[in-house]
Amino acid sequence: MARTVTPAKERATTPRTERANGQSRRQEKTAKITLEELVRQTKAGEVDTVIIAIADLQGRLMGKRLTGPYFLDHVDEGLHACDYLLAMDVDNEPLPGFKFTNWGTGYGDMHGHPDLSTIRRLPWLEKTALILCDVETMGGDPVQIAPRQVLRRQVERARKLGFNPKVGSELEFSLFRDTYEQAAAKDYRGLEPYGRYIEDYHILQGTKAEWFNRLVRNGMEAAGVPVENSKGEWGFGQQEINLRFAEAIEMADRHVVYKNGVKEIAALNQVAVTFMAKWNMQQAGSSFHLHSSFWDVKSDRALFHAANGGAHGMSPLFQHYLAGLIALARDFSLFYAPYVNSYKCYQATSFAPTSIVWSW
Repeated sequence: MARTVTPAKERATTPRTERANGQSRRQEKTAKITLEELVRQTKAGEVDTVIIAIADLQGRLMGKRLTGPYFLDHVDEGLHACDYLLAMDVDNEPLPGFKFTNWGTGYGDMHGHPDLSTIRRLPWLEKTALILCDVETMGGDPVQIAPRQVLRRQVERARKLGFNPKVGSELEFSLFRDTYEQAAAKDYRGLEPYGRYIEDYHILQGTKAEWFNRLVRNGMEAAGVPVENSKGEWGFGQQEINLRFAEAIEMADRHVVYKNGVKEIAALNQVAVTFMAKWNMQQAGSSFHLHSSFWDVKSDRALFHAANGGAHGMSPLFQHYLAGLIALARDFSLFYAPYVNSYKCYQATSFAPTSIVWSW
């Protein structure tokens, strides 16, 4: 078949931004909205619910749903909540031993200060918007143990050295035909995965679950959480959806919105998902691959590559960075493997990381 090629000078082009190292990238569009736009949409009846939330120590969204009229009357109020939200386990039970708050001192109040750069619509929830908050004391001081504040301190340290950390989340989860209620009634045993065989990169099996993954991909894009791709994974019914990289705090926000949103989309469509590391010892575990890199604060130039660097073009900075990751791998396990279930995933010949290595 004959193919017509439009001359370059007549061809419409998409604006691109050039990196200092010569690589080009698509200009990123955001689906987030301004406070003024949220107020306009609320007054117009396009939004009637505003979720205002923080991330707890388990990476979950905790907060309240405000009615549209109340939000309009209290735009700057933020979130008032009990500080035990930063001392709970995965079952929402307050744990003893925390210096920040505990039974002995009595649980008090804390405040969520709205970060107006995080406002986004959640298209899978009707007429609903979300605002993320930074946690502070009732006196206005940052709560240093709040996850977002912990990350902000590290980003500030890096930026003082001239480095802008950028990261990307790659998350795996298992999809089930059972609803959450059915799974609970079964005591989470005998669940039916959304697949009957290993489906890593398998397009046909991926098509069977595409109705769900498409809802997630498109929903996230519309919520300001840009997605790269999705694919089947090694386990029965196991899925992987990869998010586009961003600056560290922005990526952390996207990460928590994504995980919460995937679960909400599942619940709204009578299926269930789990991000558990190892939901079944006979099935592949689910992982979280954290892609990280440093960029120059001033020029936005990628700093881990050097044309005249060491092996594989690795810059000296990257070699030191990699060495640090290896040296502190045991310490990092507090974050990467925080639960008993996490360690069930570390099985030989299962694609789980049972050795501390680096590779190219």
